Amino acid sequence: MSGEQQILGFNRYGVWAIFRFEMARFLRTAGQSILTPVLTTSLYFVVFGSAIGGRMSEVGGVPYGAFIVPGMIMLTILAESMSNGSFGIYFPKFTGTIYELLSAPISPVETVLGYVGAAATKSVILGLIILTTSTFFVDLQIRHPIAMIAFLVLTSATFALLGFITGIWAKSFEQLSFIPMLVVTPLTFLGGAFYSIDMLPGAWRTITLFNPIVYIISAFRWCFYGTSDVGVEVSMLMTAIFFLGGLAAVSWIFKTGYRLKN
Repeated sequence: MSGEQQILGFNRYGVWAIFRFEMARFLRTAGQSILTPVLTTSLYFVVFGSAIGGRMSEVGGVPYGAFIVPGMIMLTILAESMSNGSFGIYFPKFTGTIYELLSAPISPVETVLGYVGAAATKSVILGLIILTTSTFFVDLQIRHPIAMIAFLVLTSATFALLGFITGIWAKSFEQLSFIPMLVVTPLTFLGGAFYSIDMLPGAWRTITLFNPIVYIISAFRWCFYGTSDVGVEVSMLMTAIFFLGGLAAVSWIFKTGYRLKN
């Protein structure tokens, strides 16, 4: 480590090495990584935009085809962030190279920055690809573009962090995919990704408010159209709480060595 790094107490080369390694894995399958969200987005517009949109032209004054765009982006972002974040740290555990990482001159904070930063970057790229693809099908307006980018990055980082925790917790590839596929994805579909929760009966709407994904999708949709199912301040606060909770969990994991050193 250089003298400058020792003074600053930050190993930027270590963070960059992890980040570059994880991004290289993404770039090796760049064609597939780009083609998949393009095809998926097109299919969503064919199924939801044409079939359902033909019967429901608008939701809250927004054309239905445009209304589902934030939900489609979040559906991909949440699942991909967790998958990328979990696989990045699980693979060294699986191959036994995790001990090389733990013994390297790099702190837990720097390790998390490398893995979570790469996973979040991949997700943001996919989100922007879906957004670009959507413009070929519907006319989009983004009333709060800066807030949209900021929230996209925050959400990607939050769920990449949760994925990182999942990767440490998992003991098998089955457990690795359990939470993203059987918890996050269903909650996203039930969290207003393709409908407004105001369309639900009173009792079901109350139950839906216990779904944390509702707040994330609602805040992201507000960035586009200025309308949301729940207060945008509450949504932002909930997302920040998820992120801080993830940081606290990671801090505890590295402090105790939970499923890292045994």
